[in-house]
This record gives sequence, C-alpha cells and structure tokens, in this order.
Amino acid sequence: MNFTEEMISANSITRQLGDQMTLAKAYVVIAKENNNLQFAWELSSHIRDCQLLLSKAATRGSPITMQEAEATIRELAALIYHAKELHYDSATMIMKLKAQIQALEDRANAANVQSTTFGQLAAEATPKSLYCLGIRLALQWMKHPKLRKSMEEKKNSPRLTDINLYHFCVFSDNVLATSVVVNSTTYHADHPELLVFHIVTDGVNFGAMRAWFAMNHYKGAAIEVQNVDDLTWLNASYAPVLKQLQDAETQNYYFTGAQDSKSAIKFRNPKYLSILNHLRFYIPEIYPALEKVVFLDDDVVVQKDLMPLFSVNLHGNVNGAVETCLETFHRYHKYLNFSHPKIQSHFDPDACGWAFGMNVFDLVAWKKANVTSRYHYWQEQNVDRTLWKLGTLPPGLLTFYGLTEPLDRRWHALGLGYDPNVDNQLIESAAVLHYNGNLKPWLKLAITRYKPLWEKYVNYSNPLLEQCNIR
Repeated sequence: MNFTEEMISANSITRQLGDQMTLAKAYVVIAKENNNLQFAWELSSHIRDCQLLLSKAATRGSPITMQEAEATIRELAALIYHAKELHYDSATMIMKLKAQIQALEDRANAANVQSTTFGQLAAEATPKSLYCLGIRLALQWMKHPKLRKSMEEKKNSPRLTDINLYHFCVFSDNVLATSVVVNSTTYHADHPELLVFHIVTDGVNFGAMRAWFAMNHYKGAAIEVQNVDDLTWLNASYAPVLKQLQDAETQNYYFTGAQDSKSAIKFRNPKYLSILNHLRFYIPEIYPALEKVVFLDDDVVVQKDLMPLFSVNLHGNVNGAVETCLETFHRYHKYLNFSHPKIQSHFDPDACGWAFGMNVFDLVAWKKANVTSRYHYWQEQNVDRTLWKLGTLPPGLLTFYGLTEPLDRRWHALGLGYDPNVDNQLIESAAVLHYNGNLKPWLKLAITRYKPLWEKYVNYSNPLLEQCNIR
C-alpha cells in the first residue's frame, strides 16, 4: 500500500480518519480552554483509536476497511457534532481567539509600559557605588589642603585660554563618566600635553570633581573644573530656559505625568531640569577667550585622536556635527511640531537632523551669527511647549539651522545606550562612541556587548573605586 496515495485519495477511509482526527485535535484544545475536561478526554480517547488504526494499516501494508473503521468514524463524528453544538464552530472560535489576542496585546502593552518605567527610573537614579565615590571624594577634598592648593594653582594657568591649544568642554555631574571622557581622549591623543579640558559641574559634585582631577593626572593635559553656580551672569533674567526650568508649571509638567503615559516616562528625567544640560548654548560666554572647542557629552568614550577635528573646514559654519538622517526617523519633522506656523514657515520638515554629544564649535563664527540670541528667541517662543516637548536637540536644530557643517560619520557613532545591533564595523572605525539612551555603561542596565569599550578606561584598582565596590 502506498500510504501517501491513500491519504490523498478522495474516497479513502484513511483520509477520512485523518481529517476527523485533525478536527478533533483542534476541538481538544478548545475544550480545554473552556474547562470542559471530560469532553476533551473523550475526544483524546477516540483520537488514540484513530492513530491505532492508522498505525496497524501502515504496518500490515493494506488499506483500512470500512468494517474496521466504521465504529470509530461514527463515534468521532458524533463527538465533532457535539462540539459544534457547544459552539465550538469556526466563527465562534475566531471571535473568541480575537478577544484573547486583544487581551494578550493589552497585557503586553501594560507590561511594556511598566518595564519602560522601571528602566527609566533605574537609568535616572544614581547608583549607590557612584554616590559612595562622590562622598569619599568630597571628604578627601575637605581633609587635604594640598588638593585644594593644587587646583587653585591651576585655576589661573595661561593654558586655559591659549588658542593654540586644543580645548574640550564637558558639562557633567558624574565624576566617573567625566574621567572616562578625559582619560580616553588623552590616551589616544598624539600630543596629550596640548589638550585642555574645561569641566563644569553642579555645586553638589564640585568638591568631588575637583578632588578627582587633583588626585589623577592625564598625560600632561590641563584640566579646569568650574561650579555652574559661580556663573552668576547665567540667571533667569538673562536665560529664558532658566526661567522656564524654575517655573512651577514646567516642573509640574515634567513630574506629575499630566501627559500620556508613554511620553510621561520620558519627561520624568532630572536631566531636562538641569542647567548643565543647557550650558552647550552658552560656551562662548563661559569661555570668551577661546576660538574653537570640541564639546563632548559625558556618556561618550573616545577611540581615536581628536586633534585633527580642530582642522576640519566648517566652511563658515558654527557647528560641526555628524548627521543622523540615514533613516527618515531623524529628520526635522520627528523633533518639531510642523503644525505650528512658526515652525512650518521657517524650517524644512525633511531637513537632516544631527547629533549632539561630539560637536566642534567655531566660537568666532558663533558670536558673529549671534547664535545664543537665536537660542533665546526660540526658547521664548516655546514657553508653552508647543514647538517641541523636551530636550536640547530640538532647540539645537532650530538654533543651528543653516549653520551646521556635516562631519564624516566616522567621527561619531551613536546608539550604544539603546541599540544592541550597532554595526561592528562602524564601532571599530568611529572616533567617538556615544552611549545615548538609558543603558549607560556605568549602570547594570548597560548592554553587555558595549560595556568593555568603556570600562577599559576605568582604573578599577583605584582604592576609592575599590572601597565603593565599583567594578
């Protein structure tokens, strides 16, 4: 007997048994879902009878006869009819399955929101180990006059304003992250003694940041640390963003969750209420003697010499940045409200977005174009948050519109703080790797694949790091 031919023959008893068995198996699942276990057991019992008949026929090599199969076919047919009487028909089951799928989707969405919320909270919180490091460094700063004397002597170094040197800006309240930025930059520089780092932090971390950079040396690079609170000219009467950040309505908007649940998660991030996040728009005023600087976020790590970046021709533009519009996702319409007439009339929705985090700024061109005033104008227009919702990139796109020079993509690779699939070739060729996103390399949430690229610039044998269990 050819069993395959027997199964596909229209008049075959074997095929009839097979079709009934397939249908019965489906009804077994449905019966169990409806908690009708007795009926499911009866169906399963007759399915086993069918399987036994088919097995015997295959073994002896002759087709199943109607005489030997009649009882099984009749009983199974009765059970299938009974299943239809119980509304186990296809139409009913499709409706039930659709309802179950919808319920599962709702549960999955709820779980996703919950997971995102917990991830956001974990990303915002300062790890206990970093908090410990800050406390111990602050104690070192208070206990050791030599550290204070060392930083005070460096405060007036002529190197800090020498335009023939290579100047970098980092604005951060994270000591360990800032140290990785400085360490990785100097490590790869051909002439690290020509580098100058300008760090601004907040009052809480000012002592800890100064202590760290007084205790550690970076191949002869010059380092200054300033307290943002000492920039007394940067106040609410001058900077619209400061006035907005101090506004009770703005704080309520960020933290009470008055908007939809998904956007509320993003808004509940202290960085959006920190002036450190907005200092990038005041660089010429913080460093009036400088002509060109490279701005680095504290969540980057440097892999190549950045000194050649200062020689890149910006063609009269103010901002040198890597564009991010390889996909439509990163064009202006993604970040700005183009239904607003002020945005619609001034900007191209398909204009290419670019990245903050590794930017070269021509401060001479900046002053000539009065860029900070442009920034103030757009901040004032967005007092009701109708032009954009959050962050520094949207106002940056407006402020530097027509003033940005695209850089080679290899200068700045993004996504290591959220995307586990960044191209290996891009990572290897990039001068700067950016952990933008919530999965920062100093957190346990970090993507394992990228963490070693950052950790190699952390000296885990440092006694203070050991005491704080930073590893």
